[in-house]
Amino acid sequence: MNHAATLTPEVLTSLIAMVREHTGIAMTPRKSILLERRLQPRLQALSLHSYQAYLDKVASDREEVVHFIDLVTTNDTLFFRTPQIWAYFEERYLPDWARRHPGGCLKVWSAAAASGEELYSIAMACEQFKARHPSFRYQILASDISQQILNAARTGQYSGRSVERIRLSHPELLRKYFTASPYGVQVNDELRQHVSFALHNLLEPLQPQQQFDVVFLRNVLIYFDAEHQETVLRQARHSLKDDGRLILGESETIARLGTGYEFEFPMIYKTGEA
Repeated sequence: MNHAATLTPEVLTSLIAMVREHTGIAMTPRKSILLERRLQPRLQALSLHSYQAYLDKVASDREEVVHFIDLVTTNDTLFFRTPQIWAYFEERYLPDWARRHPGGCLKVWSAAAASGEELYSIAMACEQFKARHPSFRYQILASDISQQILNAARTGQYSGRSVERIRLSHPELLRKYFTASPYGVQVNDELRQHVSFALHNLLEPLQPQQQFDVVFLRNVLIYFDAEHQETVLRQARHSLKDDGRLILGESETIARLGTGYEFEFPMIYKTGEA
């Protein structure tokens, strides 16, 4: 392992600027140990002896940018995280939407899908609702800035903490929608057939432009500064239908931002005047 590389304050400043340039994430110098831990194996793999050399590599090699984004983004997620969100979605939102859109197809965007636990939670909730209302239809778009983590979501294979969490909270859904695999468990095709995937930077418009009934944008805004938070929320607003819903994380609020959303419940916002 390369022990010679040290992250100097000057290079750390450049590294933080590069993270912001490529992801919009606003990091502070306090993240230096995190960045060192994540980037050190990549330096070793490339036989580079300094972080400055790695920054030069990212600046000059478009293909390396993909690896850089994978390394510096956070992708921690769990099935059915924050129970009150799912109680709202399953017990209030889906029945109301189905009443107002007979024969329609619900369109949901998991806008920071990470390794996929959220998007498959959405799919399981929709499948459970469909079992009681056979005419109900749905489609889910899952996007993320990291190609590596999006590929993991696409495979739908899980083990460890994710599986233990759903085994404790929703054992019946684990039995119904997953099968055992050498890796751990595999999401059934019954869910995967309703999901499409797209590489996407939240600071940019979604291409092709689509209109969704619900956008899940959970535990993402906390990584952005106020300027980029407003950009992300504005882009999401362009992709929401009238009377759409934006669902945020438990530690996020947009009350102080002028974003074109109206508060409905904690973590739940309606599209207001754009």
